[in-house]
Amino acid sequence: MNLNATLIAQLVVFLILAWFTMKFVWPPIMKALDERRSQIADGLAAADKAKTDLSHAGKKAGEELRLARESAAEFRSGAERQAAKLIEDARNEGALIVKAARDAAQAEAGLASQKAKEALREHVAALAVAGAERILRKEINAQVHAELLTQLKAEL
Repeated sequence: MNLNATLIAQLVVFLILAWFTMKFVWPPIMKALDERRSQIADGLAAADKAKTDLSHAGKKAGEELRLARESAAEFRSGAERQAAKLIEDARNEGALIVKAARDAAQAEAGLASQKAKEALREHVAALAVAGAERILRKEINAQVHAELLTQLKAEL
């Protein structure tokens, strides 16, 4: 009988321990497990949301990069057009400067040619007077014959 009394005492202690565990120990453990489960679920939801946000951010960054490339290409194209315009303007201005220099040189050459012709006329007139003087063996007064010399210059 001794065995039965021990068995019954152990059964009573086990039942008291089970009741105490279910009443005082089991609820805080279940509460901690439920909190941990909800934290894990929240963490997984946040990870999914972060993955979705990362995907959207990647798409947005790609779109911004595409827009930046288009803007840069447009800016480069505008700069190339402006450079071409500046080069063309510089060429036109250079052509005008060359034309003006050519015209000035031609005018200067014409003036020099006219001066040379006048100097040549004066020299020829002087030679003609000297020749006439030698032929006539007398001196011709230049003041008296100025009109004759002017006509001679005009003819030459």
